[in-house]
Amino acid sequence: MAQWDVFSSRPLEGNSLAVFLDGRGLTDAEMQSVAKEMNLSETTFILPRDAATECEQGVRVRIFTVQEELPFAGHPTLGTAFALRAQSNAPQVVLELNVGKVPVQFEDKAGGPAFGEMTQIDPTFGMQHDREAVARATGLSVQDFDDSLPIETVSTGLPYIVTPLKSLAVIQTLQIDPYLSAEYLNRTGGKFFYFVSRETVDREARVHARMLFYNGEDPATGSAAGCSAAWMVAHGVAKSDERVLIEQGVEMNRPSRIFVRAARRDNRIVNVRVGGHSVEIMRAEVFL
Repeated sequence: MAQWDVFSSRPLEGNSLAVFLDGRGLTDAEMQSVAKEMNLSETTFILPRDAATECEQGVRVRIFTVQEELPFAGHPTLGTAFALRAQSNAPQVVLELNVGKVPVQFEDKAGGPAFGEMTQIDPTFGMQHDREAVARATGLSVQDFDDSLPIETVSTGLPYIVTPLKSLAVIQTLQIDPYLSAEYLNRTGGKFFYFVSRETVDREARVHARMLFYNGEDPATGSAAGCSAAWMVAHGVAKSDERVLIEQGVEMNRPSRIFVRAARRDNRIVNVRVGGHSVEIMRAEVFL
């Protein structure tokens, strides 16, 4: 296996990912146990197939958190694509995930690290949420939210409730009990809350983000960043096809730089892209 720090060009930053380069022969239960052993936000398992099948359908990859298998997640997709690309230097890697085919395009710049950008499936917009109900579910006050923007469920393969907060001070001191909020998430069809603020640490960033869940806090959430990209274009926080920076992981001392863009076409939001850098940090063997 190899471990990559994703959404960073520097080791020991970004979101760590364990990539098992050949998961054939492992049972579902073993994959889940290995992911729990790794104790990272996610662990991926590559399941190699013959070249013709991979050319047509993509490289089969499964994604696990410490608790469950996910149909899609952003930083595991990008990090696994980087791990595969390290073997071929190809300009594009296509993964077949449980949610379907996800292509990752690479850009090389002389003297700089490679940049990878995944194209997520087109977003679906769900319900807009009542601020008082979300305040009760999270333990926040109604005054903590940015009332100029909606709290909205968006999915590009995994549904997040994009939750805008009014200031950097609020988001930096954010504390919620994920188990307390689980009932609301289950009832409304959201997987996790993704908190964002238009006040940022880095002046280049468009939003500051945090994602707290049952394994603590996520340093970078590429799937939620895609949802946030669609949400930003839908509500005027970003322009159509404008590539903007989301900063995440700052409070954990694991700063992550997630570059996102989405397009507005005929009153629809499409072509959601999420990109960044990744760096290999470790190689190891696991004995079962």
